[in-house]
Amino acid sequence: MQGEGISVASAESTGAGPDGTSSGPAADTPVPARNATGGAAADKPAARPPTPVVASLMLGMALVALDSTIVATAVPQIVGELGGFSVFSWLFSGYLLAVTVTLPVYGKLSDTFGRKPVLLFGIGLFLVGSLLCASAWNMAALIAFRIVQGLGGGALQGTIQTLAADLYPLKERPRIQARMSSVWATSAVAGPALGGLLASYAHWRWIFLINLPLAGLALWMIARHLTEPVRSPGRRGPVDWAGALAVFACGGLLLFALVQGGVAWPWLSAPSLGLLGASALLAVVVVRVERRAEEPILPGWVWRRRTIAAVNLALAALGLLMVAPMVFMPTYAQSVLGLGPVGAGLVMSVMTLSWPISAALSQHVYRRIGFRNTAAVGIGLAALILFSFTLLPYPARPWQPALIMLLLGGALGLFQLPLIVGVQSTVGWAERGTTTASVLFCRQVGQSVGAALLAAVANATIAARLADAPVPGLPEHLDDVAKALGRPELLSAAAAGYLREAVAAAVEHIFLGATAAAVAALLVLLLVAPRRFPVLPELREEE
Repeated sequence: MQGEGISVASAESTGAGPDGTSSGPAADTPVPARNATGGAAADKPAARPPTPVVASLMLGMALVALDSTIVATAVPQIVGELGGFSVFSWLFSGYLLAVTVTLPVYGKLSDTFGRKPVLLFGIGLFLVGSLLCASAWNMAALIAFRIVQGLGGGALQGTIQTLAADLYPLKERPRIQARMSSVWATSAVAGPALGGLLASYAHWRWIFLINLPLAGLALWMIARHLTEPVRSPGRRGPVDWAGALAVFACGGLLLFALVQGGVAWPWLSAPSLGLLGASALLAVVVVRVERRAEEPILPGWVWRRRTIAAVNLALAALGLLMVAPMVFMPTYAQSVLGLGPVGAGLVMSVMTLSWPISAALSQHVYRRIGFRNTAAVGIGLAALILFSFTLLPYPARPWQPALIMLLLGGALGLFQLPLIVGVQSTVGWAERGTTTASVLFCRQVGQSVGAALLAAVANATIAARLADAPVPGLPEHLDDVAKALGRPELLSAAAAGYLREAVAAAVEHIFLGATAAAVAALLVLLLVAPRRFPVLPELREEE
């Protein structure tokens, strides 16, 4: 099959593995490289990067990863000083919006101008945003400055992942990707504790001030030590600023509608329908603008190539299903199992312990059976593990959901890393930033859609249980459920027990939805993804 200038090996061709060695009939196959006019010629991997470069990349990733968790525990102190309780959720939503909608823009810019200038700009902007957040005088200012932080975070998240593929040959990419996963795992565990300590014993502003020395050190190390590999000169067209603005506006409106729908206003209300309609119209504008652009921000080949399209769809499903363990498992642990915040955090965080270990070991699997088959095994196991949550007894023992989270992390590590390493290996340097950004963008959008969709499922389940409640004294509105569960002594024993069962039923439905997302990802891999990823050969210096 010939497409976009890439020669995709057939199922009957040689069984050379991703590292060029024989690895069985199902392994991924190197294919001829495209020439410079195609913008994706195979490139020569650089010599192994020096330790300061690796440390700076991990430090940059830690900035983004910590920022996702460290702020949450300081919300009471922030609201107590600045006010704005009704809008504090935008401390997280605004940051997520900025990161998500800028990923494609930074991906294309890194393909055009190189990774280093984009990464330096992102760290600098993140540093400025952190300083502004620490000086915020009210909640509106803090939200605005968090968006500035997110604009820098989008450059960090996508460009670091791309650089990991640039700087390491295919055989060694799992090692650096596993280190990145370990950074996220460590941040997931340490972030809430560090945020709580700073808010309790120092001041909440230190949550942002602590970023300054870390970002400054990363900025200096990258500027001094990072040298990008020399690439063959490619064609550089004008920057598609019109496309960047259209993508930013379309993505921003869509995510704003998903974040606020069912929270600030009903789903079928005029604001929701208006925002969704406006985002659909802007999507049409994006398509028209990008078709006319000489160097589009979102090029059509991202969706015309089966491998990239399949990975985008599969990781969008991953973003959706991750809402269940990351958002609803802590609620289940506290409201149903009666654990405190620390215990609930531990139940969820065990997933982040098994994930990087599984990711690091996945290379031994995909070298034998290929990227697609390894990911299919991982997501198939994840579907079974997610479904097993619905089989837990009521009330469950804390070790039971913790075991499920541990197994789920192992399965998802086997699923995600082979897809990211595999899809990055099918494109050359000039397309790798755009490809990586599209993958991360789809995962972020899937997470936003999942948060809205699964929250609607949970609300509908609890509302139905409250409407048919056989016991008196239950909250009349969904907004009062959390307050009632926070002070169960104000309810009768029967009412508190019924409310806990309602929450348990809602979380079961959430995990059923996550199971469906995992099955959808499996079907995408089996029906859309090629059996062998068309891996580009890496040119090496002759000995």
